[in-house]
Amino acid sequence: MRSSLRVAALSFLLSLTLFAAAQPAHALDAISVRSDAPAIDLTGVLEFQRSDTDRIQVSTAPGTDGIVRRIEVRAREGGQNWIVFALTNNTDDQLDRLIVVPHYRIVSSGLLWPDLGLSRIASITPSTGDRPERQDNATADVFRITLDPGAVITFVAELRTDKIPQLYLWEPEAYKDKVNSFTLYQGIVIGISGLLALVLTILFVVKGSIMFPAAAALAWAVLVYIGVDFGFWGKVFDMSAGAERVWRASGEAMLAATLLVFLFAYLNLSRWHVRYSHITMGWLVFLGALVALALFDPAVASGIARISLALIAVFGFALIVYLSTHGFDRAVLLIPTWFLLVVWVIAAGMTIAGGVTNDIVGPALLGGLVLIVMLIGFTVMQHAFAGGGATNGVVSDVERRALALTGSGDLIWDWDVSADKVFTSPETEVLLGLKRGTLEGPAAKWLEVLHPLDQDRFRAALDSVLDQRRGRLVQDFRLRTPDGHFMWFALKARPVVGSDGEVSRVVGTLTDVTENKNSEERLLHDSVHDNLTGLPNRQLFIDRLGSVAMFAKTTPNLRPTVMVIDLDRFKQVNDSVGIAVGDSILLTLARRLARILKPQDTLARLAGDQFGLILTSEHEPARITAFAETIRKTIRAPIAFDGREIFLTASIGLALSDPQIPLTEEIIKDAELAMYHSKRIGGDRIDVYKPAMRARKTDRLALEAELRRAIEREEITILYQPIVRLEDRTIAGFEALARWDHPKLGRMSPSEFISIAEEIGLIVELGLFVMDTTAKQLAIWQRTVRSREPIFASVNVSSRQLLRHDLIHDVRGVLSRSAVARGSLKLELTESLVMENPEHASQMLHRIKELGVGLSLDDFGTGHSSLAYLQRFPFDTIKIDQSFVRTSSRGARPVLLKSIVALAHDLNMEVVAEGAETDSDAVELFQLGCEYAQGFAFGEPIDADATVRLLTGEKVPQPRNRRQSIRNITTPASTTAPAPAPAVPGPGSA
Repeated sequence: MRSSLRVAALSFLLSLTLFAAAQPAHALDAISVRSDAPAIDLTGVLEFQRSDTDRIQVSTAPGTDGIVRRIEVRAREGGQNWIVFALTNNTDDQLDRLIVVPHYRIVSSGLLWPDLGLSRIASITPSTGDRPERQDNATADVFRITLDPGAVITFVAELRTDKIPQLYLWEPEAYKDKVNSFTLYQGIVIGISGLLALVLTILFVVKGSIMFPAAAALAWAVLVYIGVDFGFWGKVFDMSAGAERVWRASGEAMLAATLLVFLFAYLNLSRWHVRYSHITMGWLVFLGALVALALFDPAVASGIARISLALIAVFGFALIVYLSTHGFDRAVLLIPTWFLLVVWVIAAGMTIAGGVTNDIVGPALLGGLVLIVMLIGFTVMQHAFAGGGATNGVVSDVERRALALTGSGDLIWDWDVSADKVFTSPETEVLLGLKRGTLEGPAAKWLEVLHPLDQDRFRAALDSVLDQRRGRLVQDFRLRTPDGHFMWFALKARPVVGSDGEVSRVVGTLTDVTENKNSEERLLHDSVHDNLTGLPNRQLFIDRLGSVAMFAKTTPNLRPTVMVIDLDRFKQVNDSVGIAVGDSILLTLARRLARILKPQDTLARLAGDQFGLILTSEHEPARITAFAETIRKTIRAPIAFDGREIFLTASIGLALSDPQIPLTEEIIKDAELAMYHSKRIGGDRIDVYKPAMRARKTDRLALEAELRRAIEREEITILYQPIVRLEDRTIAGFEALARWDHPKLGRMSPSEFISIAEEIGLIVELGLFVMDTTAKQLAIWQRTVRSREPIFASVNVSSRQLLRHDLIHDVRGVLSRSAVARGSLKLELTESLVMENPEHASQMLHRIKELGVGLSLDDFGTGHSSLAYLQRFPFDTIKIDQSFVRTSSRGARPVLLKSIVALAHDLNMEVVAEGAETDSDAVELFQLGCEYAQGFAFGEPIDADATVRLLTGEKVPQPRNRRQSIRNITTPASTTAPAPAPAVPGPGSA
């Protein structure tokens, strides 16, 4: 008995549990439908449910008896999304109502992946009564239901999507009135939009302006878009539900694209703003791709198009405002319309975000869009037709010529020949500062204001036109202003012949060409004058010489003298103080020289630091020479600059003209030869040209030709001057010095041919020859003599070699051909050489050092290097110039010598002192800390065989007329020794 009771209790509890599980979370409330309510919004009371199968069980709303029933509904299209709502009729009448769910609603449609519309409800199943009947409608799902008096009906709707934009319960007649009212509004909007697009298209055909097709395209895009939104195209074409979404997304993309095209065309951005063209074209291609994307994913395409539309509106308004503030009048007209577009975009954004939910907002936005396009059309027409531009009527040839004359800005010039009255535009008198009517009257009146040199030409030109009765008058002349200066005008006119065959008028234009004439004069002046000093240049100097030659033919007493003045060592001045200061110095000298000349003399700047002078004011040779001396002293006067004084000298060459010989340009070359002769001797002197100087020039040309073949003929000899270690007076190394054994002139020192080799470009080949020969000889020395430190050899390097990157290749090749100890082959470079281009020199020297070559800084103390640069160069030896080594007249050495030695040691460099001529020099240099010395105290330069005999202890011929002989030197192993001799930059020294 107890077990039976237990089973019954468990069964009851299980039934309660199953019943509770089958109930919804909350009871379904029925919405009361009143007979006087035309529409009820049921969107907020819908209960959304989802089933795992095509069936769903729901609980109905309590009936009049209070009983809640359970019904099961099967999906007709296999859907799994459902909505449930309940309606009750508390009236005594039977009520017919329409359930309306719109396919698309812009409200809350969304910005990204927006809801573009779709049929929402597949079917509706009531809990009691007949199934609602679907009504035919292209833009909404409409179902007709009937509610009996007192009935409570629960409706279960099968959804085709999980979203319901809106669900209304409409009274049939009220819904019909609402549809009719919106249909009328939509028809008006579509009609206006279509008419506007048609008008803009016709205007484009008539006017031809690019703004009209852009505006017309925008109008057609708006027409397509609102036609889709109003369901117009669905009535015209058989359009499925999916196709409507594609059309809607494509319409939004086309709307954004055409709006961008219109902005680009209206503001004419392609003309002045090329970057805007690139941005616009890229954006258009992007929007065009959206239309293709809409075929596959309309929601994504629509979202991007909506963002693009907002960006175009905002950035377009900013661009319009920017151009308006910069004087672009066309942009000013578009500000109100585009501001309205920005407001429209903001309102549309609030709508799609759900900020505005009114049913009228959608149609109102579309109407506002049509209004904006209409304003755009009015703006385009206002601009395009401003000033009568719309009338493309036929313009006569006379009117066209008048318009062209007005556009050119030229002045009218009209001479009525029969009345002898000249008319000119009032602007002519305004330009000249004359009173109105001053230039009107007889043609002869113009002679009063014409330049005296132009009066005869003006009169003759007018007479010629009257006589010939044809042709064209083209003339430039000057007209005087009240303040006395002149303005240039160009007159272009033609005669008008009357019926009697005579010239009745001469009509043309006047153009102010003053600026052009001034520019021509400046160009002409600059072409024959030096830009820096304003003096005549070489071309004008030669022309003036020709004029003097012509004048000299008629004046027997005139004996012009040509001088060529060249500043000495001006390049070093430029390197020291800079090019800008150098230019100032040249300008100062030009002014000094100009002050001592007379008006009939001509001073010119022939080249960088070279001046030319044609002296005609002095005829006597003694006075000419005295005048040249005055020029020399004028140049020698110090020039103050930045608290210091700069002293300059000049080499002056004179060429006196011969009355028996015609004066030609050759006299300039004669003066240059005399100047070069002065410079070779040492400069700061005056030399008069002599015919023998031409022979010297010819000899130099022959010398250049012979030097080119000197290496091939083995005429270049290398001599070696000993460098002694002062500690034990042993030979530490040699400096290689080149000599040229000329077959006719005998042995020539480097000072006689090194400069020629540099000028003709042979210095590189010569330097490589000296380096290679010295390296081979060095290898012989090192094999012959074994000492604690290997013997070294120094070779001079020229600037041409250092500036070539091939120097590294040359050094590597020399080392590969000769086996010498690392660092024993030394390259000597002068201080001034490395400072010509310190950055390049530092880079080259580091790379050469890495090859195993020693580096020696020659002539230290004579250049202008800074200590900061000196630390950057990888030198291991400093050679002190002999000017710091030799004693003064009082027997004392320069005080800087000790400081230079200390500086070298601080930089971890060894010191070689040049110019040691006595044994006392060697002792004192050793006491000062010099490691090596070079000079005649230890012997003259000797050949290779003599060096081998010297190193092996054999007797070597002693130098003559020297205060010390080579006997003071021992072979490597002895004690005490002195210093070196001067060197010339390049592959050899003196």
